[in-house]
Amino acid sequence: MTQTIALQIKNPFADQLKKGYPLISKDAVDASQLPKEEGALLRLLDSHQRFLGLGYYGIQNKGIGWMLTTDVNEKIDKAFFIRKFTKALTNRQNFFDDPNTTAFRIFNGEGDGIGGITIDYFDSYYLVSWYSAGIYLWKDMIYEALAETVNFTAIYEKKRFDLKGQYMEQDDFVMGDPGEFPIIILENGMSYAVHLNDGAMTGIFLDQRDVRLAIREHYADHRNMLNTFSYTGAFSVAAILGGAIKTTSVDVAKRSLAKTIEQFSVNNIDYESQDIKVMDVFNYFKYAQRHHLKYDLVVLDPPSFARTKERTFSTAKDYPKLLMDTITITEKNGIIVASTNNASFGMKKFKSFIDQAFKETHTRYKIVEEYSLPKDFRVPREYPEFNYLKVVFIKKLD
Repeated sequence: MTQTIALQIKNPFADQLKKGYPLISKDAVDASQLPKEEGALLRLLDSHQRFLGLGYYGIQNKGIGWMLTTDVNEKIDKAFFIRKFTKALTNRQNFFDDPNTTAFRIFNGEGDGIGGITIDYFDSYYLVSWYSAGIYLWKDMIYEALAETVNFTAIYEKKRFDLKGQYMEQDDFVMGDPGEFPIIILENGMSYAVHLNDGAMTGIFLDQRDVRLAIREHYADHRNMLNTFSYTGAFSVAAILGGAIKTTSVDVAKRSLAKTIEQFSVNNIDYESQDIKVMDVFNYFKYAQRHHLKYDLVVLDPPSFARTKERTFSTAKDYPKLLMDTITITEKNGIIVASTNNASFGMKKFKSFIDQAFKETHTRYKIVEEYSLPKDFRVPREYPEFNYLKVVFIKKLD
């Protein structure tokens, strides 16, 4: 039976939780009160011992757990998870009804009422991602609830929490009929190859769906496109199908070459007619400048943090410099798609990075449009800080 611990919440954090804030901050509690093991239920009380809600203990980023319910009578059992999953599925019915898109998020953590877990749908295959050891200890009950809620070919999982140096056998398959990968999913009519049993990544970031569509429909036609930090070339696929004259995909990971060829091939794109470069993006900028290369569509979507043999990169401190390098190889009236998934700063800060880069290069610019998370990546309406994705389409005027 799961342990339940009474935990007093400090002010003003108690007021936040009363208003529906889902994350239990590590600063909200006396650390000595915490249980020894993650996964315990937390009966949250204010300084007057009044009930605030029921959560679970699971360390994740700045939090030590997530609120599950503010109903003093609600039990955290299989029926609870079934109710949450059923509501989430109902909210995504439009996606299930769209024959041109067969991959999307069906459960987005705190946005659907259970922080620390996400569930993605890939054409009858489901992928559960776990972000803390605390919620993972509930996995048996959660998988039972999911299996009773959805029709599935197979369920896979990714453990994305800190294993603290411990070896844990990584078997991504959970239940059902194991798939033969890649499976080919559709996104707005475009095909993408997906691997659910091949390490942490699947081959596509579903949160960029709207951005890929915008590139295909409005920005790619007759453009020469550079796709930096290209991963599997998903943005390049969208550009080519949108009429791009040429694409160049650049990523330092050796796997990116085969992965990009795979994505081109499933869309019947001649990969030999496109450039795929396995090299450090910063080195490629220098290469492009030496060879006087210019692009009129550049996608700039770096990881929040990366380390190579040559350098360490963090979007929180290095994005302006990265954007300055991009500006120098972008044609006049060209479009830069500046993107980050770093949750440590908001859109206002991100725009200050953009403004800094253009001012330091003495270049005028115009923000054409902005994107954040798509509708299936639900976030609590009152707490936009959980909407981590920031994408800005910028027109270089000089």
